Amino acid sequence: MTDTPLTNWAGNYTYRAARWHRPDNLAELRALVRGCRKLRAAGTRHSFNALPDSTEDLVSLERMAPLMAIDRERQEVTVGAAVRYGELVRALYAAGYALPNLASLPHISVAGACATATHGSGDHNGNLATAVTALELVTADGEVVRLARAADGETFLGAVVGLGGLGVVTQLTLALEPAFDVRQDLYEGLALDQLEDHFDAVLGSAYSVSLFSDWRAARFNQVWVKRRVSAGEAYTPPPTLFGATLATGPLHPLPGASPINCTEQMGAPGPWHERLPHFRLEFTPSSGEELQTEYLVPRRHAVAALGALAGLRAQIAPLLQVAEIRTVAADLLWLSPCYGQAGVGLHFTWLKDWPAVSRLLPVIEAALAPFEARPHWGKLFTLPPERLQPLYARLPDFRRLLAQFDPAGKFRNDFLDTYLF
Repeated sequence: MTDTPLTNWAGNYTYRAARWHRPDNLAELRALVRGCRKLRAAGTRHSFNALPDSTEDLVSLERMAPLMAIDRERQEVTVGAAVRYGELVRALYAAGYALPNLASLPHISVAGACATATHGSGDHNGNLATAVTALELVTADGEVVRLARAADGETFLGAVVGLGGLGVVTQLTLALEPAFDVRQDLYEGLALDQLEDHFDAVLGSAYSVSLFSDWRAARFNQVWVKRRVSAGEAYTPPPTLFGATLATGPLHPLPGASPINCTEQMGAPGPWHERLPHFRLEFTPSSGEELQTEYLVPRRHAVAALGALAGLRAQIAPLLQVAEIRTVAADLLWLSPCYGQAGVGLHFTWLKDWPAVSRLLPVIEAALAPFEARPHWGKLFTLPPERLQPLYARLPDFRRLLAQFDPAGKFRNDFLDTYLF
């Protein structure tokens, strides 16, 4: 236990919890949960807002033994909640397995990423939570509950993206597939009008595609194309992609930053876990001094939403480090921003100037309002609850699920009370 104030990864949020706890095992965790009036669980502290915080008690599972148990017959892996993707993927690759997709950075915990519907990119790739087939959590009375996709149907679909509201998740089981290789080719200078005319062709040109822009002009500075390849496959990338030209050297998404922080590029085939993320586990991802915002819009609105953002270039560019566009497949997880519909993520990495960014976000949110933009749960937004709640058709069901699992509201905090209730 410690009373030393801690901040999130970017340093923009200081946790208010009166007490921090780091149990060594499940028995200690269960006793802790039983004895607390208000409790939240912290992952790797990559959220940019108050979602994981508590004014009373906050628990980290980082001291509990990291579980990584592969079931070869079922092609699944069960992991401890605090395990980071960067640690998990190396064990999976060594065993001959892969996850279908990864986020842009491998530094985040499995439980935290799944609880907030964090995602990678790819037309046919769902967010990271869609790989979950079962989870275990300690509920408000200290009991251990297991939920599985096959056995628990709608309750399971409501619990996976649970925002920490149902209990402290202690382990998750993820579906696996055989390991595969990926090559990463980069292009420079994709004009916005080319993207608008060929949106599906550009974003569907490979297994995973990401677009980066500084919004200083009507173009995307970089296109990162991640293509699955077979051993010995001969492939020559085209010299242009809808007017964008093949990069002649490795790049970082942030202009002028060293690409040494990034996963290997220039078309060199390599293991899935060393290409799907943008950043290496050994280095600080992105810039480290930043704020982040993301809105996910239904794919059918993507081109119109980009046009709306282009109209705000003069306001966005001075505060922006880089923006990223990614696609995410539809899913059935109740609080996922892609519930029932494919989505497009509009991501912003801002300068660390919250007063200025906080004035700009309502302008962006107003421009995106006609396109049903849903903010990423773990990033910064100013959308009021009365506008956010109607975007989630299953929110009433989720409230009932919270009442069932946590009738006294032990795991509720100001964030959940504000945006869900």
